[in-house]
Amino acid sequence: MPTSYKNIYKLKVAENLLSFVNDELLKDTGINPEKFWLGFDEAAHELAIKNKELIKKREDIQKRIDQWHIENKGNEFKLDEYKKFLKQINYIIDEGEDFDIETDNVDDEITKIAGPQLVVPIMNARYTLNAANARWVSLYDSLYGTNLIESEEGGSERYDPLRGQEVIKYVREFFDKYIPLEGTSWKNIANLKVINKNLIISKDDYEYKLKDKDKFIGHRGDANKPSAIIIQNNNLHFEIIINPKAFSAAHDIAGISDVIIESAVSTICDNEDSVAAVDSNDKIVCYKNWLGLMKGNLKTQFEKNGKNLERKLNPDRSYISKDGKGLKLHGRSLLLIRNVGHLMTNPSIILKDGNEIPEGIMDAFFTTAAALHDLKLKRNSRKGSIYIVKPKMHGPEETKFTDLIFSKVEDLLGLKRYTCKVGIMDEERRTSVNLKECIRTLKNRVFFINTGFLDRTGDEMHTSMEAGPMIKKGDMKSSKWIGAYENNNVDIGLKCGFSGKAQIGKGMWAMPDKMKEMMKEKINHLKAGANCAWVPSPTAASLHALHYHQINIFDEQQKIKKREKAKLNDLLNIPIAAKPDWSKEEINTEISNSAQTLLGYVVRWIDQGIGCSKVPDINDIGLMEDRATLRISSQHIANWIHHKITTRNEVLEIMKEMAKVVDKQNKNDKRYINMSDDYDRSRAFKTACDLIFKGKEQPSGYTEPLLHLNRLKRKINQN
Repeated sequence: MPTSYKNIYKLKVAENLLSFVNDELLKDTGINPEKFWLGFDEAAHELAIKNKELIKKREDIQKRIDQWHIENKGNEFKLDEYKKFLKQINYIIDEGEDFDIETDNVDDEITKIAGPQLVVPIMNARYTLNAANARWVSLYDSLYGTNLIESEEGGSERYDPLRGQEVIKYVREFFDKYIPLEGTSWKNIANLKVINKNLIISKDDYEYKLKDKDKFIGHRGDANKPSAIIIQNNNLHFEIIINPKAFSAAHDIAGISDVIIESAVSTICDNEDSVAAVDSNDKIVCYKNWLGLMKGNLKTQFEKNGKNLERKLNPDRSYISKDGKGLKLHGRSLLLIRNVGHLMTNPSIILKDGNEIPEGIMDAFFTTAAALHDLKLKRNSRKGSIYIVKPKMHGPEETKFTDLIFSKVEDLLGLKRYTCKVGIMDEERRTSVNLKECIRTLKNRVFFINTGFLDRTGDEMHTSMEAGPMIKKGDMKSSKWIGAYENNNVDIGLKCGFSGKAQIGKGMWAMPDKMKEMMKEKINHLKAGANCAWVPSPTAASLHALHYHQINIFDEQQKIKKREKAKLNDLLNIPIAAKPDWSKEEINTEISNSAQTLLGYVVRWIDQGIGCSKVPDINDIGLMEDRATLRISSQHIANWIHHKITTRNEVLEIMKEMAKVVDKQNKNDKRYINMSDDYDRSRAFKTACDLIFKGKEQPSGYTEPLLHLNRLKRKINQN
């Protein structure tokens, strides 16, 4: 249905959005709606002008880079000349003197506690609540339900006691390594109790204590017969549940029925890459869910296994300290909100010149207004801060603009300056090469930097589209530029005083079913200096949390400070194939793999409005796909067409074949509409093709413009 608008000062605001803001968002905040809209009108129009200028500058810079590569085509690539050119056009700016960030009132989950970070689509209330509650997760369940534990009954729905014993064995062996006992193993214990502020662990007539007695911090229940024991290690916690009557404790002489592990220390509630929010109806869902989280009253009902269930936010966890006093631990993940970047506009609000409002400006005011409720309650941020993750910024001018946006937000909402904290996604090339200066512009707000290597790869491809044919996607992770990029992010963060003050993050594990593989690989994020790293699920969070018990990340960061720093020359190394002499079979296999996942993601985005999902690849391995992975696939194929590695017609034929594969993979989805039944009538198929064939002309290689356009058309046709 066409959007109905109401005139508010010089704005036209979608009536449903206006009602939501006035009746729900601003309710009980003390902010008068009329005063809010007056101030918003003024700020939005002022900021929109600057926003437009910055987007125009992106376009101008890209044109100049394209032209440089065209003019130098066929010549030997000279890095010094390339670098000189990038400085001339202010793509690279001079680095200023050293400094330390000055962000204050930052919660311990950011400064002191290193751990997993979940990313969850804010449009899905159930998933969002699951993520918020994933601060505490059953380690037993996580181990039992994944491929980390191997047993013959691994795929069975009935409980396998042998598999259960393997879970118990895994946990006890882990405890022996990182929470060791004096004189015995956790495998041998028979009883746990608290005596004179100490955890006493017994077997037969012998009593034992922890090697580090300070790791025991409290219990629940009677000291002589506790129902739970709380262990602390590297600022993270285990809750050992003692319940001999539980079936999981049937073969455990100590009566331990479960171990609850502190897992997702923080969660990004994503309003960007993992959602398909294209109009006022969609944006209201996002804002309403975030508002519910900030008020603490978000609930959702759903059916599972024939039962009606309700999900809501968990309370804090209560214990008795070793001193016999009350002890509380936070029951929920610290919640951050990811706003959209500077590029996209949204039809929810129309400016006086008839253009749509930049969506990032709208997000900034509305998501912050929602968080006003938590500033009163202090259930999320105990320090009175609001945490906004800001993606897809290109260089220091754009990060400085973000500071201006939130200054305007704070002024309108009556907030103390720098209440709004900003996380910088280091996922665009111009930000990477100027990261120190980007941080400087936000030195009073920044709480986080993260290497978004997926988007960063997409931008690498688009920025250097004219340089030559890109190497295969699978070779990108071992290329020189990406190693320098990952190291540079940590180097600069540590140089700017992030250790103990802010998060240095690493990217997503994209295979939710491959937990054994994750446990082998993701510990490298800690070794690389990251004090948080992204995971796709509460289960993955609970397992990845074990890594933070193995490594004290703050000690690790001090070691990393002494290493050789990443070099700008390596960061500027363009990943083009020196001799693209691949066989036709190799080329078609590469394109088929990209095309299949691209189609699998786009068809759900366009037809069902699903912004992030586990998409089976060509080998039926489930991969977490979002707009970042889509950006890589579309830009890579576009690059190969541009450099005549393949042709448009060849790609189109592959796309049609892969559409059949995707259709078959989704045959059990009742809402799914086949693409291969009529390629010309399938909006999803045509959108996927446009992302490739029009990929070179898309701003920075972003997929949002085409996705939003076609999702809006699809929604109109549905209505």
